[in-house]
Amino acid sequence: MYTEECIQTFLENQEQLFDEPVAENYEEAEAFLEDCMAVVADSISEVRKYLSGMGADVDGMSDDELEEASEVFVLPDGKYLIVEG
Repeated sequence: MYTEECIQTFLENQEQLFDEPVAENYEEAEAFLEDCMAVVADSISEVRKYLSGMGADVDGMSDDELEEASEVFVLPDGKYLIVEG
């Protein structure tokens, strides 16, 4: 369901969202993303729309601020992985 890039990015950067690792390896990271129904967005505007739809107050946030949000992981291909902790 998630690309290798998504899973690896989350595994390597999970500390931006969690104080302690929730996954120790690739398989655990993949299972965690599936369990929490992480979302992949194609653009920062899709990230904004998704977070707004989930009730987050993103109206005053710049695109850079959205990219720096703890639940948003910027993927190497320019897409975004949104993981709600």
